[in-house]
Amino acid sequence: PYLRDGRSGYFVQQNRGKKSVCIDLKNPVGYAIVRELVASADVMVENFAPGVIARRGLGYAAVSALNPRLVMCSISLCGQTGPMAFKPGFDHIGASLAGVLDMTGEANGPPLLNTMGIGDISTGVHGLSAVLAALLYRERSGKGQWVDVSLVDTYFHYHDLSAQALSLSGGAIKPRRSGGHHYMVTPGGIFKSRDGYIFVVALDHQWPDLCRAMGRSGLADDPRFKTNAVRTQNAGEVIRIIEDWLQAQDSDEAALKLLDENRVPNAPVLSVEQAMNHPQLRERRTVRNIHDRVLGEFQAPGFPLRFSEFPGELTLEAPFLGEHNAEVLRTYLGYSASRVKELESAGVLFHADR
Repeated sequence: PYLRDGRSGYFVQQNRGKKSVCIDLKNPVGYAIVRELVASADVMVENFAPGVIARRGLGYAAVSALNPRLVMCSISLCGQTGPMAFKPGFDHIGASLAGVLDMTGEANGPPLLNTMGIGDISTGVHGLSAVLAALLYRERSGKGQWVDVSLVDTYFHYHDLSAQALSLSGGAIKPRRSGGHHYMVTPGGIFKSRDGYIFVVALDHQWPDLCRAMGRSGLADDPRFKTNAVRTQNAGEVIRIIEDWLQAQDSDEAALKLLDENRVPNAPVLSVEQAMNHPQLRERRTVRNIHDRVLGEFQAPGFPLRFSEFPGELTLEAPFLGEHNAEVLRTYLGYSASRVKELESAGVLFHADR
C-alpha cells in the first residue's frame, strides 16, 4: 500500500470513523481491561486464526460467561471447524480453495490473479450482515451468539451458476476457464471495439435487440443463433460478428449509443483512472475526497450505500494507533486520565506519537 511518513492509504481508507485503543493482550493487566470492555459491549469482532483467541482467554465460552448478550463474530480463512480450520491465509488463498481462481484466465492457459481484495472486503460485509441478524435475534430473545464467518465460504457463495450447474447436470457441465467470455452465456463477455473494449451481454429476449442495434435484425431468426444454447455452440462466430460491428463504428461512443438506444446491456471497460473521473461515479459520490492528517487530500472509494434518512457525507478521519485510549476507557470503564497515562507508561497500552 502507498505509504507516507509511516501512514498507509489503505489503513486510512478502511478505518475512517473508528476509534483506536491499543492494548497488550499478553499483559495480565491488558487482558483484564479487555475483559472489562467485553462485559459491557454489544459486539466483539476478531480475526485471529481459529483457537488463538480462546488460548488467550477470550473465546466465546469465556466472553459469553462475562456477557450473555454479547454477539461475537469470528472471521477466518476456513472457519472455526473442519480439517483446515487451523490454516492461516489471505484473500486469494480463499479464492483458490473455493474454486474461484480456477475460473479465471484463458481456456487453455493458467488461472489468473485478480489483484483486488474482493474476498477480504466481502467477507467483512458478510460478517456485518451476520452481526446485524444476531443483534436482531438478541432483541427478540435476549440471547447473544457466536457468528462464524469464513473467507472460503464467502467466496464459494459467489458461484451463481457453476456449482448448481455441475450438480444438476450430473457433471456434464464442467465449470471452466473461458477467457473474456462466459462459457454458458453467449454473447456475454469482453469484445474488442474500435477504441478499446466493451462488455456486452444479451440473453434470449435481448438478442433481437442486439441484432437490431447492429443493423442485422435477420440474425435474430438465424437457426445458428436463435437460442443461447445454439449461440454458445457457435460462440466463435457470434464473437466475430459483434467485434466486426464494434470495430466498424466511428467510435466506441457511437457503438455504446446504439446499444443503449436498443436497451442492450453494455459498458465500456474503464481503467481505474477513467472510472474515478466518470460522471456517474462522481455525481453519486462513489469516489470520495478524503482528508487525512498525514496524507492530506486524496480520493478513495466512498460508502456504497445510500440512505434517505442518513447524511450522504460524513466528516470522518482514521485514527492514530491508541489515539482514543483515554476517551474509550474513560467513557466505558470510568478510567481517569492519570490512570491511562500510567498504563501507557507501563506498556499495557500503546499510543503512537501520531
